[in-house]
Amino acid sequence: MSGGPAGRGGPGGSWPWGGVRPFSIKTKLGALVVVSVLITTGLSVIAVHTKTELRFITVFSMIATLLITQFVAHSLTAPLDDMNAVARSISHGDYTRRVRENRRDELGDLAQTINVMADELEAQDRQRKELVANVSHELRTPIAGLRAVLENIVDGVTRADPETMRTALKQTERLGRLVETLLDLSRLDNGVVPLKTRRFEVWPYLSGVLKEANMVASARAGMASGSGSHTRTDVHLHLDVSPPELTAHADPERIHQVVANLIDNAVKHSPPHGRVTVRARRGDRPDSLELEVLDEGPGIPRTEWHRVFERFNRGNVNRPHGPGSDGGTGLGLAIARWAVDLHGGRIGVAESERGCRIRITLPGTPSVPS
Repeated sequence: MSGGPAGRGGPGGSWPWGGVRPFSIKTKLGALVVVSVLITTGLSVIAVHTKTELRFITVFSMIATLLITQFVAHSLTAPLDDMNAVARSISHGDYTRRVRENRRDELGDLAQTINVMADELEAQDRQRKELVANVSHELRTPIAGLRAVLENIVDGVTRADPETMRTALKQTERLGRLVETLLDLSRLDNGVVPLKTRRFEVWPYLSGVLKEANMVASARAGMASGSGSHTRTDVHLHLDVSPPELTAHADPERIHQVVANLIDNAVKHSPPHGRVTVRARRGDRPDSLELEVLDEGPGIPRTEWHRVFERFNRGNVNRPHGPGSDGGTGLGLAIARWAVDLHGGRIGVAESERGCRIRITLPGTPSVPS
């Protein structure tokens, strides 16, 4: 929010060439004093030449000065009244009103700042409502399924045999995974997840992540997917690390979370018997790392690139998920973004001839100033 005014006038409210704003409040007040002095002086000169009594000159000077002061005061207080009305509306939860930005002084910068604040508050309020609606929707499904199973057992409709209890266990596991995902995101938001960085070899590390993804998918095959975790076993996972002895410096646990979520998302969007590639290369700095996860799915429209990592965003393609996926919660990529941000890295969608390519850049070992 603080970047708005500075962008127009530079640090401290000055213009790019280092001077004061040509229409600043200080300039206007200074001009008011100068004009008042000139009027009084001019009338005094006229009085001397025309032999007019001083009392008339004094009255005329006061009237002229008061009129000019009233005009300047109105130009300063009118936007303040507008800002006060907008601020009062915001305090009552109405984020739709905005202050008119038609000035080139400090009040214009203040109006711009208030409008930026209103935009951010409106966006946060909308995200809060979406969060409540989406979480309620996601929690409702496993809770309803678990309740139906237990009610059938209590009413004697079904027996508590292993198959029925296995169904209840599936819904419980799905509910637990969803809650765990939400807690992870909350911890990342609040910055209470400390980074435990260390140097590790990339090839065996990523190989273990891919093997775990395959094992989890196989174990869940035929079961209801849990909170976005895929159950597909027809997609081939491929690892490409160059050079083979590549090392990186990061928090392995958080990077595991990032790569696992990206693989899960890529697999869900892959065509039948598609391929997902995890590619790792050396970055520009010591122990820095560039990761890419590529799939062969429908890809992401360029207009949606900026929304990919938003919470609960599930994409806007015709068939966003392949067979064996429940669509997920739209939290996986948001968690991946925050985990990368904790490392001071970058994550985003990159150009790709086919499918989707997510690129991650991790800074590696912090540089020590000499």
